[in-house]
Amino acid sequence: MENRAKLNSWLLLLGALLVAVAALFAFGWLSEEMLEGDTQKFDMFVRDSVHQHSTPGLTRLMQGFSFLGSVGTVTTLCLVILAVLLYFRRKRMAALLGITMIGMAALDEALKLAFHRPRPVAFFGPTPSSYSFPSGHAFGALCFYGALAAILAPRVRGRIAKWAIWSAAIFLIAMIGFSRIYLGVHYPSDVIAGYAAGAVWVTAIGFLDRFLGDRRRQAALAR
Repeated sequence: MENRAKLNSWLLLLGALLVAVAALFAFGWLSEEMLEGDTQKFDMFVRDSVHQHSTPGLTRLMQGFSFLGSVGTVTTLCLVILAVLLYFRRKRMAALLGITMIGMAALDEALKLAFHRPRPVAFFGPTPSSYSFPSGHAFGALCFYGALAAILAPRVRGRIAKWAIWSAAIFLIAMIGFSRIYLGVHYPSDVIAGYAAGAVWVTAIGFLDRFLGDRRRQAALAR
């Protein structure tokens, strides 16, 4: 039973590594295509296709999803969760979540400045003044709501509950990214790049946590 658990753990790590490598290559390829202007046809086609189906009700719904991925909302929720984790003395989890989100914010800003892609003209409301590539909403949503699901899912009983938590997180992440395309404040390639960057960063944090955990266990056994 113990050997099987170890095998499953290693298979999970291998799968995460493959996802991270694929996401890294996707981000690199997409950024190169964007800089060369080769994503323009795709971006405009998707933007126009989505905008053709806009309605007042759908616009309000998309604004709500976008709000859930905003810096203010994610920061507030993150601080609340950090406080709860610290209250229950889950210092390691709190540290990982804090590192994940602080690193995400720094990486997002660095990548935007590195690629300095101008924003498209927004369909609804003012156009944000920051650069467009990658989407900070997509990047932040994957990091925060993905981390939240990773914290909650192992602590509930039953496969249905775990499945529900991960499904809700994936749905929310997807809708936040789509809302940015619908509202016209990002190109589709920005959103895809944000997801790719988020997948790489979250996997890196996961491997760091695993490495530090193994080191801690080895040190405890050596005593």
